[in-house]
Amino acid sequence: MDSQNNQKTPSTPSTQKTQNTPSTPITFLPQHGHYRHLRVYQVTEMIYDITFYFTQHYLNKGDRTIDQMVQAARSGKQNIAEGNQAAATSSETEIKLTNVAKASLEELLDDYEDYLRVRGLEQWGNLHPRYEKMRSYARSEQIRKEYASHIQHMNDEEIANLSITLIHQAIYMLHKLLITMQNRFVTEGGIKERMFQTRVNYRNNQNNQLIKK
Repeated sequence: MDSQNNQKTPSTPSTQKTQNTPSTPITFLPQHGHYRHLRVYQVTEMIYDITFYFTQHYLNKGDRTIDQMVQAARSGKQNIAEGNQAAATSSETEIKLTNVAKASLEELLDDYEDYLRVRGLEQWGNLHPRYEKMRSYARSEQIRKEYASHIQHMNDEEIANLSITLIHQAIYMLHKLLITMQNRFVTEGGIKERMFQTRVNYRNNQNNQLIKK
């Protein structure tokens, strides 16, 4: 009999099971939804679009307030996006950028209130007959579908008050979001702590498997 037939075919590395390889993927990065799905981002996107339209139609060309208002509106929107994207690797950066977004919107709020005050226009408080209707409209899903065309039929007082209402909503949502972020940091820690704990859990799991054998 041919001696070659008696020899066992050696196993190849591709057929051997690698030891110490976790059966499921290990991850220590938190999962976050896309920032465009955040309600607060959607509101700040509307604020930016409305502010751009408002400054182009109701402020004089060359007025430095135009750039200030547009940049503040953009900062509110962009820092929410960047903070959400940074959340996976840095809780500190996420909180910092979200707070910058809030501060930018507060600056924009002052600009709208100044516009109304110096021109003798009315800021709609909770006693104004149109306040509740405007507030409900700003919170509805309907506004997202029609605000771009709707503002073309509004005067400067109406647009400014709509923007103020939206800004108040965005600032409130960011305030609540910052509280959530801080609580999550306290309870879950930052990325370094999660990395360390994941490593400890993995080593403990490996040791437990060796003990069972």
